[in-house]
Amino acid sequence: MTDDLRREAMIRTLTLEVEGLQELRRALEGPLGGKAIEAVSLILARPGRLIVTGMGKSGHVGRKIASTLASTGTPAMFVHPAEASHGDLGMITRQDAVLALSWSGEAPELADVIAYARRFDVPLIAISSRPDSALGSAADILLTLPRMPEACPNGLAPTTSTTMQLAMGDALAICLLQARGFSPADFRAFHPGGKLGAQLMRARDLMHGGDEIPSVTMAATLGEAIMEMTSRRFGITGVVDQDGCLAGVLTDGDLRRAFQSRFDLTVPVAEVMTRAPRTTSPQALAAELLGMMNEYSITSVFVVEDDRRPVGILHLHDLLRAGVL
Repeated sequence: MTDDLRREAMIRTLTLEVEGLQELRRALEGPLGGKAIEAVSLILARPGRLIVTGMGKSGHVGRKIASTLASTGTPAMFVHPAEASHGDLGMITRQDAVLALSWSGEAPELADVIAYARRFDVPLIAISSRPDSALGSAADILLTLPRMPEACPNGLAPTTSTTMQLAMGDALAICLLQARGFSPADFRAFHPGGKLGAQLMRARDLMHGGDEIPSVTMAATLGEAIMEMTSRRFGITGVVDQDGCLAGVLTDGDLRRAFQSRFDLTVPVAEVMTRAPRTTSPQALAAELLGMMNEYSITSVFVVEDDRRPVGILHLHDLLRAGVL
C-alpha cells in the first residue's frame, strides 16, 4: 500500500465521519431535536442518576458519555450490561433513568437491563439507528440516529456510527450543563487536578497579599519607588492615592523612559507612573489572567476590589508554578 493510498484511506475515513455528523446535525433540526429535548427534560426531572449502558464499541462510547455527564453536573455512571445480569442491576434504583446505546438495537446483553427498567418503572432512553429494534420498541424516548455508512471499507467496524453516538452524548451533556447553570466554579469542584484544575483557579488562590504587595503613595519620589520595587521583586510597584486606591503603577519600562530624559531620583513618582493600569478581580480565572497577560505583554497584574483598593499582586511565574500553562 503506497503512502498516497494510506493518506487517501485516512481522509476518506474523516470525510465519511464528518458526513455522519452533518446528517446528525440536520436530524437535530427536525424530529430528533424534539426527542432530545424531551430526554433532557426527563433527565433533569429525575432525582437520581443517569445510568449509561451499552455493549462493545457502544459500551466504550457510553463510558465516555457517562464520564462527561458526571463531570458537567449530571450525576451519571456506566453499568456494563453483562455485569448487570450478574448482580450489578442492583446499582439501578427507581429514582434513576437509563440511557442505553446500541446501533442495531438488538444487543442481546441489554435484554436484562431493559426488562429490569420495565419491571421497576425506570425511564429508558435509547440511542439507536433502528426504531423497530428490541431496544427501540422498549424505550420511553428513542433518539434515532441517521443510518450512515461506516468508514470501514467492509462496512463492519463501528466508526461513523460510534462518532455519531459520541456526538449525540456530548450534545445531551452540554445541553444539561447549560440547563443546570453549571458554572466554572462548579467545574473546578469536579476537576481539581492537572492543567485544567489550575486554569480554573481564581486570582485570589494565587495572588500575593498583605505586606507582599509593592506599594507607594502619590507623594513618594522615584527613588523611594525604586527601593520598593527592588525589595518586593515583582519588577513593579503600585501607586495609591490618599484613599488607598490604585492610581497607577511604576514598571521597569516607566523607569527606562524616565531616565532617557533625565536621571533624577527626586522626581515625584506620580509624574512618571502609568495611570489606569490593567488590573483584575479576586474572582478572575487563572486562564483569563494568562490570556490578559499575553494580550498586553505584561508580567504582573494587581488584584483589586471594586473600589480599586489593591488586595494582591500576581506574577506570570505564579501561573507557571500553578501549572496553568
